[in-house]
Formats: sequence, C-alpha cells, structure tokens
Amino acid sequence: MKPYLAMVSLQFGYAGMYIISMVSFKHGMSHFVLSVYRHVVAFLIMAPFAIVLERKIRPKMTLPIFLRIMVLGFLEPVLDQNLYNLGMKYTSATFGAAIVNVLPAITFIMALIFRLETVNVKKISSLAKVIGTVITVSGAMVMTLYKGPILDIFHNHGHSNETSTAEASQHHWVTGTLMLIGSCAGWSSFFIVQSFTLKKYPAELSLTAWICLMGVLEGGIVTFVFEHDMHVWVLGWDSRLLAAVYSGVICSGIAYYVQGMVIRERGPVFVTSFSPLCMIITFALGAIVLAEQVHLGSIVGAIFIVFGLYTVVWGKSKDPIASTAPLKDDKTQELPITDTTAKPIAIVTTINNNATSEMSKISTSQGS
Repeated sequence: MKPYLAMVSLQFGYAGMYIISMVSFKHGMSHFVLSVYRHVVAFLIMAPFAIVLERKIRPKMTLPIFLRIMVLGFLEPVLDQNLYNLGMKYTSATFGAAIVNVLPAITFIMALIFRLETVNVKKISSLAKVIGTVITVSGAMVMTLYKGPILDIFHNHGHSNETSTAEASQHHWVTGTLMLIGSCAGWSSFFIVQSFTLKKYPAELSLTAWICLMGVLEGGIVTFVFEHDMHVWVLGWDSRLLAAVYSGVICSGIAYYVQGMVIRERGPVFVTSFSPLCMIITFALGAIVLAEQVHLGSIVGAIFIVFGLYTVVWGKSKDPIASTAPLKDDKTQELPITDTTAKPIAIVTTINNNATSEMSKISTSQGS
C-alpha cells in the first residue's frame, strides 16, 4: 500500500469519526466508555488476522516489549482519546480537527529529544523544521487565546449545536484547547514509542491487537474510576453504537496497522503531515451536519498552523527515507567492497592454480 494513498484515506476516516463521535456525545455517550468499546471492537477485528497471518513471523514476547505495549495502550487509547474527546466537547469537532495540526510540530520536538530527528543549522531543510515548528505553535496559541467574531460561512441560522463554539464559555474554550493540545502530546508520544517498538517487534497486526487489548484493560480501569453509573455502559441502536463500531474498525484497528507500516517506511513525522486534509473535511461536515459555527480566531490560527505544518513537512521531505533503506544501503555498500577485493581474489585464485599445477608436477614426478 502506497503511503500517500494510505494516509489520505485515513484522514477521511478520522473526519467521519469526529462527526459521529460528536453526535453520540449529544445522545449521552460517555467519552470514557466510547474509548473502551472502540478498542473492544478493534481487538476483535484485528486479533484473528494477527493470529493467522503473523504466526510464523511474530517475534517472541519479552518483558521490555510488553512494557512498551502497556505504555502504548495508555498513551493513545486512554490518554489521547479521552483528552481529545473531552476537549472536543468543550469546543467543537471543527476546532478539534484544526488544533490536531500541531501534531507534526510536537512530534518533531519529541523526535529531537529521542534522537529520531537531527537539526543542522547550516541546512535549509533543518531550519525549515525549526521555523515551521515555531509558526505552528504560534497558530495554536492564537486559536487558544483569541476567539474573534463568528464567521457564518454556510449561513447556519436558527438551530445551532448546543455544544458548539458559540455556546462554549471562555473558560471551557481555554480548558478544551489545552486538553486538545495535551491529546496531541500523547498522540505524538505514541508515534515515537511505536517507532521504537516496531524495531524490536516488527509485526504490525500483532502489535495493533496488543495495543487494543491494553487499551481495553487500562481504559476500563479509568472508566470505573470516573464513571460510577453502570448505565453509561448501555448502548442503543443509535449513534452511540455506530460511534463505537466505526471508530473501532476504522480509526483504531485499521489506523494503527496502517500507521505502523507507514512509520516503518517514512517515519513518524510523515504520518502526521496529512492532518490538514482531515481539518477541511471536518470543517465542511461539521457546518452541514452539526451546524457548528467557526470563529475568526480559529481560521487565523489554522492558517498559521497549516503553513507551519507544511514548512516542517518540506524540511522532512529532504531527509532520506527511513524504512527499509538501511537494508538496501547495506547491500549497496557491499558492491564497492566486492569490487575492490576483486583483484586480491584473482591473485589468490592464481596462486591456488599455480599451487595446484606444482602439486600436479610433483605427483607426476613421483609416479614416474
């Protein structure tokens, strides 16, 4: 699967999840319960494929790998998703999809910390990464601190979404934005840890199933701590069930697997570079389906974020591909070594032939 097509397809899947999740929240769905059910569905879908397709290539499970899987199960299924859903409830689906574009900048910063990325101030590509990160963070600050007037682009009069940005208080607005940024930090950490884990456990389907299982167990514990009413676990034949099934199949099961493959081939920054497409799709769907209203500050901040994002991506595009390239490099490095040792091998062969010839002469003289 080509990485570009895979990532574009995922953005459509994520946009649909944002809209369906917001509708389910309006029907009383708990974001804690949604996260748990989402990964129950994902585990049931991915586990059979992992057992059958990777039974011969699945590495042995070790304690360090298992601990990393536990961390992965907490970072994305529990921390990221719950912070994101709660932040989206305080703001809007459109705002949440826009703020997610800070993900490449946060991922780049964390990749620097863990030495997955390097910066050379003498190279334009490295400077582009740094400048793009600064611009992206500035855009996030604009979206957080400045709301501005409402832009009624789609002329949504009359019935409006009660949880939209028009109804959110300034306190909830800032709190929701900080939760969304914290969610992005958790998601970026997930990408970094996942890239390390795949080096030791290169079985994407099995790793996906393990992450989903850990997400169910850890998320279940968190849900029982914060949700004391057992009725929150009850789902009806409505958007709540649809949200759990859709997000579980598309955005947890398939997304984890596809992201794992693309990360191995292109690195974690590449994976996060397609989120502006999701923002555009969510903006259109949010205005039409949810009647969400967009503030000027969100538009201005989103423009800053997208500009900074693609500045980072441009700098990243100048880096060598970090997938199976090491294997190919090893093979290409063997060719010069073989060429340079061709003459010594020929000399050894000549010596061996001469020695064989001399031995033949000795044997002939002894026989006579």
